Amino acid sequence: MADFISRDRDFVIETASARGDGAPPPAPSRRRRRSGLWVAGIVAVTIAGAALFWERGQHHPVPPAPPPPQVTVSAPRQQTVAATTSFLGQFSAVDRVELRAQVGGTLTEIDFKDGQIVHLGDLLFVIDPRPYQIRLDQAVAQFQTAQAKVALAQAELWRAQQLKRTEFGTAENVDTRAADERAAEAAVDTAKAAISDAKLDLEFARVTAPFTGRIGNHQVSIGNLISGSRGGSGPTTLLATIVSLDPIYLDFDMSEADYLAFSRERAKQKGALADKVEIELSDESDFGRQGTLDFVDNTLDRSSGTLHARATVANSDLLLTPGEFARMRLVISAPAPTLLIPDTAVLPDQSEHLVMTVAPDGTVAPKQVQIGDLRGGLRVISSGLTPDDRVIIDGLPYARPGAKVAPQDGAIQYAAAGPG
Repeated sequence: MADFISRDRDFVIETASARGDGAPPPAPSRRRRRSGLWVAGIVAVTIAGAALFWERGQHHPVPPAPPPPQVTVSAPRQQTVAATTSFLGQFSAVDRVELRAQVGGTLTEIDFKDGQIVHLGDLLFVIDPRPYQIRLDQAVAQFQTAQAKVALAQAELWRAQQLKRTEFGTAENVDTRAADERAAEAAVDTAKAAISDAKLDLEFARVTAPFTGRIGNHQVSIGNLISGSRGGSGPTTLLATIVSLDPIYLDFDMSEADYLAFSRERAKQKGALADKVEIELSDESDFGRQGTLDFVDNTLDRSSGTLHARATVANSDLLLTPGEFARMRLVISAPAPTLLIPDTAVLPDQSEHLVMTVAPDGTVAPKQVQIGDLRGGLRVISSGLTPDDRVIIDGLPYARPGAKVAPQDGAIQYAAAGPG
């Protein structure tokens, strides 16, 4: 700034000398003085800014571009697996019985806890047996009376026959005594039937479990008057329900396309392949349960276009319950080479699915794929990938379509004991 002012003063002196009059220069006006100061200030600020910018540029260089993010890539795993179709099924009981009274009376006993496992022949309810015991005693007494009459009729017939031989009796008398004997024997048969009927009523007063299963809650309480009828000819009282548990049914519906694929493959395998069913419960992570397809309905439902089918599943631990849902897989083709990738490598895109791959130049390239079910913990890829594609299996959050990445080789593991 001082140099600038000094140069300005020398310029004024030189200008006066050029005039040759030796007179001192005239005093500059106030406006001119202000103008010079403004110019000097602007120049000073410009110089100071340039110096500051140069100094900062020397000590703070522009940072270099960040390196591309690292991702792990692998070729799809090729595994020989059987093609399957998944369904949602619901368990149902093989046997389900409504326990109803076959004799009437007052309920006197309930010999189970609601919801417990009961076994074949276990006593469940007792209806007051005393009236039926009285009927049985009466039937036994009638039987004894009939037996006594038979004995008397036999004795009278013998005497009539002896009198006829000695000509003191008639043939008519013998016929009469013979008819009395047959009537007495018929009365014995009637008394026997009455005893059986009374015993049956007395037996029905004790309601037992018809098979092993789980019983529901009781619908009546002790002291209730029960209505009963043998053969269901009259009103009956519902006591409880019982369902069998082992084995158990798994019901499901298959579409027409699935049924056609299933039928064609089953015909090739002569019925041995597609009978196998794999089952996974809602809290399980693998299809560890097995079942056997043993029923396919004979017509398709016209309203839904589906066909009802059923598998039988062993339930020795009694964990499966009627009404419970489960995922199931039905084998519909022979084992064949299949491409598998981790399920986390598949990105949903509305109704489609994408897989991020890396091109030879390190560029991320998305590919649309068709997926299948899980096998060995991996997702089946039906179409859209080739065995040579490099699929991003780790680092997906850093992979943007068209961006550069630094791929590192990884490996896809197949869990033989996992799902599928």
